[in-house]
Amino acid sequence: MGIELIIGFILLGIFVGVLAGMLGIGGGGVMVPVLTSIFIYQNFPKDNVVHLALGTSMACIALTSFSSMRAHNKNGNVIWPLVKTMSIGMVAGTFSGTFLTAYLSSITLSIIFTIFMSYVAVQMFRTTKVKTSAIDNANEINKTELRLVSLGIGATSALVSIGGGSLTVPYLTWREINVKSAIGISAALGFYISIAGTFGYLINGFINPATTSYTWGYIYLPALLLVSVPSYFTAPLGAKLTQHLPTQILKKIFGVLLLILSLKMLSSFI
Repeated sequence: MGIELIIGFILLGIFVGVLAGMLGIGGGGVMVPVLTSIFIYQNFPKDNVVHLALGTSMACIALTSFSSMRAHNKNGNVIWPLVKTMSIGMVAGTFSGTFLTAYLSSITLSIIFTIFMSYVAVQMFRTTKVKTSAIDNANEINKTELRLVSLGIGATSALVSIGGGSLTVPYLTWREINVKSAIGISAALGFYISIAGTFGYLINGFINPATTSYTWGYIYLPALLLVSVPSYFTAPLGAKLTQHLPTQILKKIFGVLLLILSLKMLSSFI
């Protein structure tokens, strides 16, 4: 692996760490298409590149989301009773979703990823109405609803390797949770999603092994190390930036970036 790839992985880690802390997302929307492009550049078999990108991204999200969760919890933005209720569905949905992903082709996964990221990009252009009463509204949400929604978010997260923030934050704000609390809750749930997803991609990668060196299941170990470590240290920075930067403008820029990267990934298989 050349020095340019090492630098590329490190820069990717710095970027996704800031995104995780600032917008409550795990960075999979950026990592998956970038890692796919890098793996194609490294001449990895095209049948496995998206699976490896999804698995590696999910493993990277584990460390990033843990750091982001700690930062948001320190700021008092995590409602733990709500996290506890939703985590069961998130774990079950994510772990189950990895088994479906393992049997889909790279082109099919690319199409699913691009469609979903197009949806995310549109959501980024919507103005979020900030709510003020977080804890009272959180207690009023039906637990069965929370678990069913969490199950769906978890399964979707496995298919596109995200921390769930692009679905969890809009849902919670729709249910009148304060937007900063919604981001904090999403960051905490992203940790549960990443752990379940990582184990799922490990198991499925051993069942359907990728013929690539330095892999463990569907996880490419050099990328895991070089992306996750810098992202762990930059996630708290992103959480701090949430308090000061124009988040709505940044979300729109990020939405355009997601769409461009997704289309670029899809074009690699057409």
